[in-house]
Amino acid sequence: QVELVESGGGLVQAGGSLRLSCAAPGRTFSSYAMGWFRQAPGKEREFVAAISRSGGSTYYADSVKGRFTISRDYAKNSVSLQMNSLKPEDTAVYYCAADRGFPATTRADYWGQGTQVTVSS
Repeated sequence: QVELVESGGGLVQAGGSLRLSCAAPGRTFSSYAMGWFRQAPGKEREFVAAISRSGGSTYYADSVKGRFTISRDYAKNSVSLQMNSLKPEDTAVYYCAADRGFPATTRADYWGQGTQVTVSS
């Protein structure tokens, strides 16, 4: 079992930035590729970004490429999502995910509880 705890969501104006973090306590952190998904009201959950177990490879949805950056910190057992140039359409609940495969764009083995990101126009 992998516990994932997100933090860092909030309200920001369009064009602004937010940084999401996901803590994954335990000794299994390096065994999983990590990712972020999001779900907007009335829409299905969608893939946002993923990073490999080694941290050497990343993969992004076209909608966030060039604006979002995923990274992982092995010392802190955490993964982060730096979100710049935010748009109102980025408004969603963001979920941290862990999976054995990379990139996991449609499913994950473990999910966090989600953190709300709201971008005002």
